[in-house]
Amino acid sequence: MRPRPGEVLHFSEDPTITRFVPHVAATAQQPEAYVWAVDHDRAPDYWFPRDCPRGMAWTADGTTREDRDRIIGPGCGTRVHAVEYAWLDRIASVELYAYRLPATEFERFQKHAMVATEPVAPLGPPESVGNLLELHEEAGIGLRVLPNLWGFWDAVRSSTLAFSGIRLRNARPRE
Repeated sequence: MRPRPGEVLHFSEDPTITRFVPHVAATAQQPEAYVWAVDHDRAPDYWFPRDCPRGMAWTADGTTREDRDRIIGPGCGTRVHAVEYAWLDRIASVELYAYRLPATEFERFQKHAMVATEPVAPLGPPESVGNLLELHEEAGIGLRVLPNLWGFWDAVRSSTLAFSGIRLRNARPRE
């Protein structure tokens, strides 16, 4: 599930949203109110239940072959996501929806998101994202399931890979 040209996506477990209104999220690190969405490259970051902690890594300019092979795995493509076993049932059973939104209403926020400062109406009804495990497989993204995310996360952060961590506060405590 990726946006088509001229679109960005907002993922939600709520299939009843008819209008997205800018707001300041409870976990926001900035005071401005936004409607949040993602582009083609960052859409896979949200192929998870909302509160699922996940660490993600992918190759970028400057990534060494050693780091790619060590963290993503030799012959395993250019991207890997890691989650904890405790979330696997939820990942397999969640009903996740994608809302297609007009890209013209959004501007880039840092490197990871698109934001709008005015209300935005979806281009149509939400679409079921479907089986999240199959989505990862079809996209060629490795999905690693671990007892605890922190070892993976520490390795990624000290590597030459690009990375993102979402909802890490929901991960199991460090061992």
